Amino acid sequence: MMKTRNNKAWFLVLPVILVVSFTALIPLMTVANYAIQDIFSPDNRLFVGMKWFYDITNDTLIIDAFKRSFQFSIQALLIQIPLGIAIARIMPKSGWKASAALVAVSIPLIIPFNVIGSTWLIFSRKDIGLGGFLLNKLFDFDFTSDPKDGWGLILAVDVWHWTPLVALLVYAGLRSIPEAYYQAAAIDGASTFAIFRYVELPKLRRVLLIALLLRFMDSFMIYTEPFVITGGGPGDATTFASILLTNIAVGQFDVGRAGAYSLIFFLLIQIMSFIFYTVLTLQDREEETKTK
Repeated sequence: MMKTRNNKAWFLVLPVILVVSFTALIPLMTVANYAIQDIFSPDNRLFVGMKWFYDITNDTLIIDAFKRSFQFSIQALLIQIPLGIAIARIMPKSGWKASAALVAVSIPLIIPFNVIGSTWLIFSRKDIGLGGFLLNKLFDFDFTSDPKDGWGLILAVDVWHWTPLVALLVYAGLRSIPEAYYQAAAIDGASTFAIFRYVELPKLRRVLLIALLLRFMDSFMIYTEPFVITGGGPGDATTFASILLTNIAVGQFDVGRAGAYSLIFFLLIQIMSFIFYTVLTLQDREEETKTK
């Protein structure tokens, strides 16, 4: 007996298509439309083709901003991933202490970005902030005039804000490891480092992959904290790619150039995330190939 084909189920996918179109495709196509025009007013625009893309890829200010963003992301990852693992490993495993630790670690994640920026701005000022006052007892610290201090402060804020995310992901990964693995390691007389190296780290590979991708993409797009604390300065020390994009789009109202900049920014993040994912999952694919 032939079954009657019924494609009405596709209508269930329609809401998802509409939402994705509204939130992603339409804005992206709008930006792409701006990127090939020089817009003087809503009724006065000139088609320029790929001119903005050529200008941006040869603009040293933009290239330097991308280099700063990439350098900042690498530094943030080198600190946050090991620190997040260390925090997760010392957190209590059960009981009320575990619940209290989870709440305490999560606090930086629930604070709004602009509040974090304003808080650290006041806290780090050497004239009115406690942190700035104490640091100046040890060495000369002024993030408003010293580029290294400004960079270090933004990095410290990002570490304080986002290391808890890594810690929570790793903590969840650790709790999912069966107790039998630890019992077997104890019978073999494995050291704490050996347990971490040969039991926990392999089991955490996928969790760390998620943490790396999330933190890389987010730190590469950092905006609010440096905008509030340093405004991109001193000089251009903390003018990251996202801040420069805002300056072009809003400050200079150069919409066409900003559109091309946005597309290149978007493409760079996709490419680097793909490279991260490909490199980090290389071992998994090799193991799957061997088992076939």
